[in-house]
Amino acid sequence: MQRNLLLKLAYDGTRYHGWQIQENAVTVQQVFQEALCKVTGRQEDLKACSRTDTGVHAREFCVSLKTESPIPEERLVAALNHYLPQDMAVRSCQRVGEDFHARYSCKGKEYCYEIWNHPVREPFLAGRALHYWYPIDEALLDQAARHYLGSHDFSSFCTLDKRERGDLTRRVFTSRVERRGDLVVFTVGADGFLYNMVRIMVGTLLRVQQGKFSPEDIPGILEAKDRKAAGPTAPACGLYLNRVFY
Repeated sequence: MQRNLLLKLAYDGTRYHGWQIQENAVTVQQVFQEALCKVTGRQEDLKACSRTDTGVHAREFCVSLKTESPIPEERLVAALNHYLPQDMAVRSCQRVGEDFHARYSCKGKEYCYEIWNHPVREPFLAGRALHYWYPIDEALLDQAARHYLGSHDFSSFCTLDKRERGDLTRRVFTSRVERRGDLVVFTVGADGFLYNMVRIMVGTLLRVQQGKFSPEDIPGILEAKDRKAAGPTAPACGLYLNRVFY
C-alpha cells in the first residue's frame, strides 16, 4: 500500500552545492536520495519544500514522497540516519494525506541569518556564521528590519536569473534583529522568498550599520523595485532555513 510521507531533515550545508541535484557537484538531494535508495530499494520521487543554495544550512527542511515501502515511519528515521553522513540527519517522519506536497502545501518559511560579531573570529563557526568584526548596534538594525514587515514587491531584494520573473510580491510576517551574546541574529518569516532575498536583506541591514543607509531608507528601497538600490548579497554561510509552515 502506498503511503505519502513527510520527512524533516537538518543539515550543515558547508560542503554541499545546495539541495538540488547537479552534474559534477555534491548536493544534499543526491546524498539523501542515495541513502533512501539503500533503505527502501527504490528510486523514490522526492518533493522538496524549496531549494537551498550552495553553503546554506537547514534546521528544518521538509521532503514529501509517496512510497510502497512497508518500513514503519519510526524505523525509517533510524535506517536513513544510519546511512546519512554526520552533517545530515532526518529528525522525523510522519504519514500525511495523499494530496500533501512539501512545496505546494507550504504556507510560509522562516529563515535565520547569524553574524558572529566579535573582533576575533570563532573557529567553530567557520562556514556557519558571517564574521563581522566591527561593532553592531542590534537595536538600530532591528528598527530597520521592521520596515520589511508587510506585503511588498521585493524586486530590490531579488537576484534575477533565468527563472521566470512572475509576481515578486511577498508578505513578511516576522522581521527582527536580536543579540545573543556575540551572535547577532536576523530572523525573517514570510509566505515565500525570492532568490537571494534574505541575503540581500542582510546586506542592506549591514549598510545601515555602516551609515550608508538609515532605517527610514528601507521603504524607499522597496518602492524603487531596483536591485541596485539595495545593499550587497551577504555570504551564504550565515543563512539557515529555520522552520517550514504548513
